[in-house]
Amino acid sequence: MTGATSSPKSPLRPATGTIPTNPGVYRFRDARGQVIYVGKARNLRSRLTSYFQDPSGMHPRTASMVGTAVDVDWVVVGNEVEALTLEYAWIKEYDPRFNVRFRDDKTYPYLAVTVGDEIPRVSVVREAKRKGTRYFGPYAHAWAIRGTVDELLKVFPIRSCRDGVFRRAQGIGRPCLLGYIDKCSAPCVGRVTAQEHRSLVDDFCTFMAGQSDRFVRDLERKMQSAADSQAYEEAGRLRDRIGVLRRALERNAVVFTDSTDADVVAMVEDPLEASAQVFHVRGGRIRGERGFILEKSEDLPSSGYLERILQRIYVDGVDLDIPREVLVSCDPESGSAWSDWLSEVRGSKVDVRVPQRGDKRSLMDTALLNASHSLAQHKLKRSTDLTTRSKALQELQEALDLPDAPLRIECIDISTLQGQDTVASLVVFEDGLPKKRDYRSFIIRTVTADDTGAVAEVVQRRFARREADEETTDSKTEVSDSDVAAARTERRAFAYAPGLLVIDGGQPQVRAAQDALMAAGVTDVPVIGLAKRLEEVWLPDDPDPVILPRTSEGLYLLQRIRDEAHRSAIGLHRKRRGQRATTSVLDGIPGLGPKRAKALVKHFGSAKKVAMATVDELLVVEGIGPALGATIYSTLHPREGSA
Repeated sequence: MTGATSSPKSPLRPATGTIPTNPGVYRFRDARGQVIYVGKARNLRSRLTSYFQDPSGMHPRTASMVGTAVDVDWVVVGNEVEALTLEYAWIKEYDPRFNVRFRDDKTYPYLAVTVGDEIPRVSVVREAKRKGTRYFGPYAHAWAIRGTVDELLKVFPIRSCRDGVFRRAQGIGRPCLLGYIDKCSAPCVGRVTAQEHRSLVDDFCTFMAGQSDRFVRDLERKMQSAADSQAYEEAGRLRDRIGVLRRALERNAVVFTDSTDADVVAMVEDPLEASAQVFHVRGGRIRGERGFILEKSEDLPSSGYLERILQRIYVDGVDLDIPREVLVSCDPESGSAWSDWLSEVRGSKVDVRVPQRGDKRSLMDTALLNASHSLAQHKLKRSTDLTTRSKALQELQEALDLPDAPLRIECIDISTLQGQDTVASLVVFEDGLPKKRDYRSFIIRTVTADDTGAVAEVVQRRFARREADEETTDSKTEVSDSDVAAARTERRAFAYAPGLLVIDGGQPQVRAAQDALMAAGVTDVPVIGLAKRLEEVWLPDDPDPVILPRTSEGLYLLQRIRDEAHRSAIGLHRKRRGQRATTSVLDGIPGLGPKRAKALVKHFGSAKKVAMATVDELLVVEGIGPALGATIYSTLHPREGSA
């Protein structure tokens, strides 16, 4: 890596001669060392020197970024393909605030088949991609794909039950309801072998991948053959299966008369935002779709924003089924680099182009129309929400006499039961909306802490992150790459102090939080408490609470934040109590450690059922020998042992 060298005239601008003319990726950092912008360039010298012109001639967003930055460095790469992949990797890693931000990006449902398992399972998921699982989609509506799967299980009766249901059926020797109604071939009880079930899974995946006509033709041929041999019941069964497959196919619109495989990526924009609509076409049918909104926070042409969308689709999910064609509404900024990269990932030629005429142009026009409608609906909804949230923040600023509107609000709630399993949650709202990736949970370490002591501990631990980060930033001591990586997530989430700290409680809790802030040397964070009884707002030093009107948007926002913190804390507390209750009867058994105790609970389903097991049943669990099994049994049945 090559870093910037400061010139006497500017602490930021590197000497022009030190910047290479090769392709590369660059990073701007602020005074705290946080990466605030990532970009790529065919010629690093040409691109970087463009940032150091007269600010009055620059785009306002670019001028703001350069004014915030104090340092820039870069990495030279071999070509544009390497540049676009490294650029997006850095954007994901650092989440720079001056890069494009995607808004209203729903979590779309996928159809997942766990092909890496011995007995694969089909399910509808919204989770992150995992190795050993094949995905189809995304789909616009979960109910639609669930209906399709429900129909297809009549033809391809593969496993769709959860692991716990599957193991229970294995244990009792009886299949679940799906096995009895012929929507599962019941490999759990040996009705089919693992190899036979795998064959059904392969056929299901082939059908979902677009090769559906072959299955229909094969079934029609078998139906005709059965009818000719007067096997009318079999012919009727095959006729019903053909009907199921055709109904499933009707759910996917036919857009091409041939078996075209293509992704259609359309984008419409206004000066502030852009909307993208993506159609995944396989075998001439739309097999999946998605759409999202991005905020235009970079000074990029339309081709540059389209490239950000392509990065989102492909670089962020290289395990996608990349088609032979990617049809776009305008050429991406890097041009042929995208075709080269996608071809390398796919293993064969991928054509990235703008359709000019015919069916593909018509489908692009449809995608553009959908993107335009999505942008209009988003702006209508967002304008209403934005007005309400802005009003709430302004009301809080005025009522609490804050110097600025509290754009970032953090809230702490304590949950305990008679002083046991005391935990705390910290939730974060930015611009009046929850920022769930910044949520944190705390297990209170001080055993004797009451509510005020627990609040003080959480405040001290939360702002110790900030203090430690400042010390690390200022320190010249070398740290390892692993230490930097481990601290990066915390630095990103807590690099900036909140505009308001809310405590779920009254004045004693607020004063405890204020004292902890002062002890940590934090003087720029206002703190308040919201008491549940009368929804009073308490300040640390005022004897009387602040009463916000019941119709106040500011009070409603505080209640939402407080309720979210309470929900998070209660969930963690219940989880802790459940874990303690689950393993309590097994604690203290000589020779039984946590790992074997967990294996017992997993095998039998609960600690109570472990206590009901015989010695022979205990010995079935891996790691439980005759001596340990006898010890467990005698400990759990003391009366029998004494008899």
